[in-house]
Amino acid sequence: MLNPAILFKIKGAWDTFSANHPKFPLFIKAVQQSGIKEESIIEIAVVTPEGKRLETNVKLTASDMELIEILKNLE
Repeated sequence: MLNPAILFKIKGAWDTFSANHPKFPLFIKAVQQSGIKEESIIEIAVVTPEGKRLETNVKLTASDMELIEILKNLE
């Protein structure tokens, strides 16, 4: 079971992150509105301060969609 104190901590951290990066929540909202579905591909890239690029992608499965639904309901 998830500790309510952890949820408050996550909420506070998300609020700070959203304030620091206001375009990111808008991006997440646009993704939700377009209806992310099974077999969608999520790509992630990170560029370190030294310029090293790390990237990966995942093709969503049915079980991944279960996790996404749980995360959507945390709002």
